[in-house]
Amino acid sequence: MSKNTEPSARTVMHTPRFWLTPLIVVTLLMSALAALYMGGILDPKKHLDQFPIALVNQDEGDTLPGGDPADRKNFGNDIVAGLESGIDHQKIDLQQIGIAEAQSRLNSGTLYGAIVIPSDFTKRTIILAEASVVAGEVEQPIITIYTNPRAGSVSASLVQSIGTTALASVNKNMGEQLTALVTAQLEAGGTGTQISGASRLLLENPVNVLTVAHDPLPDGTGFGLVAFYFALLLVLAGFTGATVVNSLVDGMLGYAPTEFGPLFVQNDVVGINRFRTLLVKWAFMIVLSGIVSALFQWISRALGMPVTHGLALWEYGALVITAVGITAMSVMAAFGSLGMLINLFVFVILALPSSGGTIPLEASPRLYAWLAQFEPMHQIYMGTRSILFFGARGEAGLLHAVWMTLVGLLIGVVLGIVTTRFYDRKGYGRTHRPKVA
Repeated sequence: MSKNTEPSARTVMHTPRFWLTPLIVVTLLMSALAALYMGGILDPKKHLDQFPIALVNQDEGDTLPGGDPADRKNFGNDIVAGLESGIDHQKIDLQQIGIAEAQSRLNSGTLYGAIVIPSDFTKRTIILAEASVVAGEVEQPIITIYTNPRAGSVSASLVQSIGTTALASVNKNMGEQLTALVTAQLEAGGTGTQISGASRLLLENPVNVLTVAHDPLPDGTGFGLVAFYFALLLVLAGFTGATVVNSLVDGMLGYAPTEFGPLFVQNDVVGINRFRTLLVKWAFMIVLSGIVSALFQWISRALGMPVTHGLALWEYGALVITAVGITAMSVMAAFGSLGMLINLFVFVILALPSSGGTIPLEASPRLYAWLAQFEPMHQIYMGTRSILFFGARGEAGLLHAVWMTLVGLLIGVVLGIVTTRFYDRKGYGRTHRPKVA
């Protein structure tokens, strides 16, 4: 009679490995989760790095009262010089460009905002200075800060904060310059006229800084967060869908037990190799990708999300779900149970904080910008944002997103084929090998 060699529960549970392994793995996993998620959102201003803002100076200048017509004054140039000297160029990428280029780049999402000095800025400033000693109302010269809400709500807030802070200092310096100019002209005139208190206060802060949203978002977009959440849905559909399909297929083929409440079901093992099993799972994901992508869009539309390029959104969504699902299945086929943790790290833990969907990458620690170069979530977010907010333009990130998604799909296909074929050739079957007594 053969001796029963199966270990008892008491023997297994009294080993240090039984208790330490789950504790260590979960503790490390949750520590990484907390560090990566909280580290990227707590202080965006501290982590600013080459945050792109346009500076557009349209000021045509004007002649000062009593001055030589050939000697034109341009207060817009003074504002530009003050902004250039007052900002940290490592943190802010202040780009002096024309108004047409600024509008084009705001429309493609490559700029987070723009500071625009109008063509009549000097003329209005001179009128303000002259009116300071004459009764009557006068309009202040205007500088407009354009935010880009379609590039993200946090980026719009950062542009407003950066612009108002920088212009406050410039406004003060310009006010001192105007006050001195008006005082000198009054003294030279010898009329004994003094600047009134109200006029002096106006001259001390002569510029009216307006904040305007460029191409405001319509209702139903969650202040711009809908692109991030829709991209997250696509990633979860691929990642979670792959996990569910992998478990169900293995259960039906007899390679994994299935539990329904108190019922424990272990189907008979089907004679199929690893490669063919993986092909079956891939087929499920390809079919599901089109169905789920359509469902996501239909449900989102029903809830009020505006969609102007429905076909592009469906096609890209199906491509993303297919790519993520096939890659996730290939990882599980290559690494077994460990593959689920690898997928969790790649598609969730590392992906979300490096997506740029909530905090811009230019306002995140450099680690996240590095991760975004290859992490799928960033590419998927940029593609989704382009379709939802920027007219599905290739230059708004869609072309790069499609290309990177196809690269990810190719990596997943190659990984799955190479590893499963290798395991099959080496005879690594999916059946339990009992220990020899």
